[in-house]
Amino acid sequence: MSIPSGFVRAAFLCTLAACSPQRVPPTDEELRTRAEVLADSLIIVDTHIDVPYRLREKMEDISVRTAGGEFDYPRAREGGLDLAFMSIYVPSSYETDGGSYELADSLITMVEGFWKASPDKFAPAHSVGAARSNSQAGLISLPMGMENGSPLEGSLERLRYFYDRGIRYITLAHSRSNHLSDSSYDKERKWGGLSPFGVDVVREMNRLGMMVDVSHISDSAFYQVVRYSAAPVIASHSSCRAFTPGWERNMSDEMIKALAHNGGVVMINFGSAFLTADLRAKWEAGWGEISRYLKEKKLASTDDEGRRYIEQYRKEHGIGYADISDVIAHIEHVKKLVGADHVGFGSDFDGVGDSLPTGLKDVSMYPNLIYELLKKEYSEDDVRKICGENLLRVWTQVEQTAVRLRGGSGQVSG
Repeated sequence: MSIPSGFVRAAFLCTLAACSPQRVPPTDEELRTRAEVLADSLIIVDTHIDVPYRLREKMEDISVRTAGGEFDYPRAREGGLDLAFMSIYVPSSYETDGGSYELADSLITMVEGFWKASPDKFAPAHSVGAARSNSQAGLISLPMGMENGSPLEGSLERLRYFYDRGIRYITLAHSRSNHLSDSSYDKERKWGGLSPFGVDVVREMNRLGMMVDVSHISDSAFYQVVRYSAAPVIASHSSCRAFTPGWERNMSDEMIKALAHNGGVVMINFGSAFLTADLRAKWEAGWGEISRYLKEKKLASTDDEGRRYIEQYRKEHGIGYADISDVIAHIEHVKKLVGADHVGFGSDFDGVGDSLPTGLKDVSMYPNLIYELLKKEYSEDDVRKICGENLLRVWTQVEQTAVRLRGGSGQVSG
């Protein structure tokens, strides 16, 4: 990543921030410029981008600007993105239908193909050290997180296999309960939280140095994870339930406090339905009809025709979009509850269809978030934490816990 010289950057930020005894407030143009400088110089992490499953539906070359989707290399460079966690998403139906292990394995191979085909643009990142080195070298890291624990298929050996292949977090369940955990979306609560195997998985993830992701799981499962995990945990793409009362997929204030007490971080989801109660209600009212249409036409919500249908449905039924200010409101809510050390970005780009807020339509737009934070007089230190250092801190603690649990033997792979 290109970084302005220390002298020039320090002088620029000093001029804008506090060097004048009169403390003249920066103009809007100066704030925009400062946001661009910060986006280029600090590390930006996004913990949930659904590129692999999107490309499984329709392959594109993400090393160049693509016609579809929200992620590609040119736009990621424009946005200052350093670490883009590739979601190895396995739909919940695979839990009963079979084939989850094979699907996850094939998506990991796809991600490996990104950095093998474009080693001057992308790189693997199996550790925090590797991620920081990649950033210094001007490469975009593509660490991986598995969305849905179904591919483990009841085997801790498979968990170790996926760790060796580069998976650095697992979202324990998805839209249905599985053999690890109950899901927030599933009315049937088979386990009352985690299954016995799910508890074993959490403990083995701690030992391996893999982050435990509590997005999608039930409240009971969340509190059990926090109780059993020896390391901080993450919510890789969740928002605040205070803005969507009664919706279990988002996190309650009590859960956010428990997560922070554990040392963890909630990564705010950008999907409009995650951000306001009004859009949540409109989306739920229309989703049944949308789902039936997509199923009948054998479409996915992330492919071109599916997106066009959803966009048309939104217009016809008055389902609008949230605004970037709504994302900031969620960040502010977490900051007020537990401090700026426990929040970050988990966009769900390429995973929430046509529902992204104005001002945050793709990976080129992280500077808009920084600008909005600066407008609210967030310090540069807090901006740095929220953009990426909070997640890197948690990941580092997870690595350190693994070394401790292994008796100080062995190093986390790079």
